[in-house]
This record gives sequence, C-alpha cells and structure tokens, in this order.
Amino acid sequence: MSRLIVISNRVSAPTEKQPAAQGGLAVALTAALREAKGVWFGWSGETGETGELKFETYDGVTSATIDLPEQDVDEYYNGYANRTLWPLFHYRLGLTEFERDFQGGYERVNRVFGAVIGPHIEPDDLIWVHDYHMIPLGWVLRQQGLTNRLGFFLHIPWPPTRLLTALPEHRRLVEALFAYDVVGFQTQEWLNTFHDYVTNEMGGTLGDDGAITVGGRTIRAIACPIGIDAQEFIASASSDQAKETHHRMIESSIGRSLIVGVDRLDYSKGLEERFNGYQRYLETRPDAQSNVYMLQIAPPSRDAVQSYRDIRTTLDALSGRINGAFAHIDWVPLRYVNQGFPRDVLAGVYRSARIGLVTPLRDGMNLVAKEYVAAQDPEDPGVLILSRFAGASEQLESALMVNPYSPDDIADAIATALAMSREERIARWRPMLENIVEQDVIWWRKRFTTALMQE
Repeated sequence: MSRLIVISNRVSAPTEKQPAAQGGLAVALTAALREAKGVWFGWSGETGETGELKFETYDGVTSATIDLPEQDVDEYYNGYANRTLWPLFHYRLGLTEFERDFQGGYERVNRVFGAVIGPHIEPDDLIWVHDYHMIPLGWVLRQQGLTNRLGFFLHIPWPPTRLLTALPEHRRLVEALFAYDVVGFQTQEWLNTFHDYVTNEMGGTLGDDGAITVGGRTIRAIACPIGIDAQEFIASASSDQAKETHHRMIESSIGRSLIVGVDRLDYSKGLEERFNGYQRYLETRPDAQSNVYMLQIAPPSRDAVQSYRDIRTTLDALSGRINGAFAHIDWVPLRYVNQGFPRDVLAGVYRSARIGLVTPLRDGMNLVAKEYVAAQDPEDPGVLILSRFAGASEQLESALMVNPYSPDDIADAIATALAMSREERIARWRPMLENIVEQDVIWWRKRFTTALMQE
C-alpha cells in the first residue's frame, strides 16, 4: 500500500500535547495516515528560522513541521493567503489587497516547503495538498522531478472568472494547478466556475469523467463535498458533557426558543447581516420578542489582519445596540460570545436550539450546518436555516434557504421555523441526516484518494 503524504498550511495530526485530533478533517486524515503509515507536513504555527523538519509520531500518526521567519508569515500567511486570496475567493473584491510583496512571499514559502519536504517523499507515495495556501506546491514538486500522483483539494469557493481576473498573475496561479493529477472542489458550482475559467481564459477542453486538457497537460477535476465524522458527532450529542450542556441551556432559556449560530469571526460568515436579520425579526414581531433569544458563538481569528479587527468592532457595537434597544430586566435577546468550546459542548448547544442559523455570505462548505443537523433529537429536531450561498446548500436541500443579504428574508425564516410543526421539522431533518451520514468525512476522503490512485 502506498504511503499517503498530506501537506497543508497547519497540521492537525495528534501529538503528545494534543492527543486527540480536532475536527472531522483531522479525524479523516489521521485515520488514513495511520492506515498508510503516512506523514502530515505543514507549518508549525511558530516563527523562527526555517531549519530541519521536526518529526513527531503519536498514536501511529507521524507529523512533520517547520517554523517560518516572521517576514514569511506576514507575506505568505497574513498577506497573500488571507488578505489577497481569501477575500477574493469569497467574492469580496473590495477587501482584497494586491501587493507584489505578498505574492513574492507566497511563492517563496511554497518553494521552501517543496525544498524541505521533497527529500522525504518516496517514489510510490500519494501526495495530497490542501487549500489555497499551497496552490503552487505541486508545480514546485514537479520542478524537482517528482513523478508521484499529486492531488489538490480546495476547501474554499472558486471565484467566477470575471472576479479571478482581477488578481495579478491569475493565469500563473491556475496553471500551477495543472501540475496536479486530481483537483477537488467542494461543490459542483465551484467546479463549474473553474471550468469556465479554464475554457474561456486558457482555451482548455473538457473531456469525460472530469478530464480537463490545457495544452499538452490533462488533469481530472471533481466535485467532492467534505463531510463531518457523522457517527462520532451523533454519539457526542448523547455524551455526559453534551447532556449537561443541554440541561444548562434549557434551564437558562426559561421556556424560550434558542436560535444558535457558531462561526469563526470572519466577514465571510455574514455575522453582521445575521444580526441585522435577527434585529428585523425583533422589530417586526414585538409580540414574539420575549419568547426567543439568540446565542452567537464567534471565536476571534486572524487578529493580525485589519479587516478581521474591523468586523469584531462592528459586531461588538451591533450586539450592544440590539440588546440596548430590546432587552428587558429579565430577558437579553442576544448572547454574543467570543470564545470557542469543545465539540461535545457544542453538540449539547446544538441540540438545545430550535433554530440553527447558518448564513454565510459565501462558504466553500460550512460544516456547522452538518453538525447542527447531526446533533438533533430525532423525535423533536430543530430547524436549519441555511444561506443559499453556502456549499452545504447543494446537499442539505430541505433546510430553510435564505438570502443572507436580506434582513427580511432572515426574519421571515426565523418566524417560519418557530411556527413549524414537529411533523414538518422531522420531515425536513430526516433526509439531511441521511445525506450527512452517507457522505461523511470518511466517504469524502475515500472518494478523493480513489480518484487520485486511478492512473
């Protein structure tokens, strides 16, 4: 059996300090790495001179990390990855920063990864590169003479052609993807936008079974939606910690219906628009105000990037304004929490909520939507309100779909969900759960690696 080599910006393999893999992606990849005796390579998250790889093996899984100099972190990670590619790929051209130094740092760090990792790759290894931080890495490895099967998976959206062409050297970035054998996207929509760019900007042709040819190079591009570790998350909703959390949430709600949102603090998640939609619900339905409350969990991220500091300031002010305008002495309409919680705690919160409010402005997939569905009580499930611009909307078709830019749309969906009968809630929930269980994170991993192994 070939070894599986996973390469990503950050490594989530278990270590002595963090023995349990965190999140569905980490669970799926660590299981595959354990089976294949593979290695997970990436950045340590620490700054310092780039030296030798630091290997660690724990519970049958080997990880290998390097430090990066502060300038590289600023230009590659905070710069090109998170101030250029991230906003552009999430359709936020106004927030996209085009700096030549950022692009130079991005390509330089990918060359560093190639130089450091390349000598550790064996001829029969399968190599799976992850996400927008590492797009050029396959090209770097090919330049070193590697002929291994190379796969790349993009976890975020692929932007429309007209938007992507705003990126300087956009064709150079896309050409780098043709160093891979298989390129995976979360949804058919993102795959279609990739097809559009390749055919209209590069003169490519589409063949059978996902084949795309540009010049003399043919790759395979597939839609391969990532899932969660469904059975584990379903089980976690019945754990002692989840039950305790559920009890605490029910007790603190005093008979009121809970609306929950759980998102990293990011402008792509539509949190400002979500708060505005909830405010519109409170404004237009004063008789229902004290029967509901909202909990928004939003751990901060990427504080080194100004746009992330700005969204936090905006939400701090907006949450204060909502509570100031609508709160009573015995009721606060919005609980806004800037910290993360363990998965079993979140499972208990999800099960307590009559509504899961998942309204990103644009999202590659959004696994919170799937976690919310998986955590529900089969006899009395809540209602998922889902942005039509989340990748998950292609699979979770029986959710209440909303336009996240419309406060009225969000407000109306909240009212519909709160009034929905138990029979309709079950009828909507059941097919979503079936999809989540069938197309879980293990299904996703096997679908991609099977495609990668096919010559």
